[in-house]
Amino acid sequence: MGSSTREQAGAARGAAVFRVLDREIDRVRRDTGAAPRVLDVGGGSGTWAVPLAVAGCAVTVVDTSPNALATLARRAGEAGVTDRITPVNGDVDTLAEVAPADGADLVLGHGLLEVVDGPGRVLAALAAAAAPGGAVSVLTVGRYGAVIGRVASGRLAEARALLTDPDGRTGPDDRLLRRFDAHRLQELATGTGRLRTEVLQGDGTLEAWLPGPGQEGEPAGRDERDELDALASSVPALAEVAPRLHLLARRY
Repeated sequence: MGSSTREQAGAARGAAVFRVLDREIDRVRRDTGAAPRVLDVGGGSGTWAVPLAVAGCAVTVVDTSPNALATLARRAGEAGVTDRITPVNGDVDTLAEVAPADGADLVLGHGLLEVVDGPGRVLAALAAAAAPGGAVSVLTVGRYGAVIGRVASGRLAEARALLTDPDGRTGPDDRLLRRFDAHRLQELATGTGRLRTEVLQGDGTLEAWLPGPGQEGEPAGRDERDELDALASSVPALAEVAPRLHLLARRY
């Protein structure tokens, strides 16, 4: 596939996720011999869509924000992949109207489940958009990573709220509607009746403990950090305390 999506993105954040997406893209190419069809729901600014398009995927991005889609267009133009990205102004609640059922090899719902009403219903819509045998990738905020972050910064009342609130919120002014632990995220996937979990890992698992990034021109050091973070992210006990949780589930 040439360079990986992680390399195209040029960022350590999300390294564990990009590794999994790289493997999934390779699988689609091997099985179909065609460019993977990706549907990115709520990814209007192109953080994930542009690297995937650079890696050769045909990406449809559905988002409600005209400003985010404008950012996507700019990034796609700068990367030379405008012809591989289709922006759609739409909402996950009407996803079936803008994205065909069973139409995508890979469906992304990154940064979505923590801000929508009815996360189970939304995940079911993502599953319906995936082709049988395709995959759904979900990236969301981890409850226990948020707890550790609050404790480390001395915000103990917020840490207690995150642990005791049913939705993992700090209170009524919390900008997120919920945070997830691994069990709850996998339970949601199973509840769709269409998804079988294959990967459940942390993302940015070690970022709270590793020192700041090295100097410019030190890709070897960055790669070593990314490798260590990816290894840690795959350990269930460490994944649970990551700031973000990543699930890849297969549509059956």
